[in-house]
Amino acid sequence: MFWKVALLSASDKGARGEREDTSAQVIRELVEEELEGEIVEYRVVPDEKDEIQAALIEMIDYFQADLVLTTGGTGLGLRDVTPEATLKVCDRVVPGMAEAIRAAAMQRTRRAMLFRGVAAIRSNTLVINLPGDPKGVTEALMAIMDMIPSALLQVKGIGRDLDA
Repeated sequence: MFWKVALLSASDKGARGEREDTSAQVIRELVEEELEGEIVEYRVVPDEKDEIQAALIEMIDYFQADLVLTTGGTGLGLRDVTPEATLKVCDRVVPGMAEAIRAAAMQRTRRAMLFRGVAAIRSNTLVINLPGDPKGVTEALMAIMDMIPSALLQVKGIGRDLDA
């Protein structure tokens, strides 16, 4: 199945053009190769809760992305607000996906317990927060990649529910 994917990078330096968004390129490659999806929208916004929320809403409601992947803003810094912005615009959480990302990363480094990313649903779109660095993005996506199609089918109402 073809998946429409939107990519949102939360980065003050990226939004000002002071840093190349290498994590987004990694995500783009993995989405195209592993998920057989297409990036339908890509945006870099500063670490501002309101701007992240507005971008997520537009990607979901206007571009009708099946999946929105965010990168950045998931640490403990004062400006790391991507999880809060995600939860503000979403209706339901999918805790197992974020737990799987943390568990996989913990195999490599105990610092992974500081990752605050979430996975959640708005309407019939799955939103997954990823770390901001390319290595972390690869590790995180590969930890859950095999379950993303099943999750998307369930969110769309075409997959098998776990309760069924």
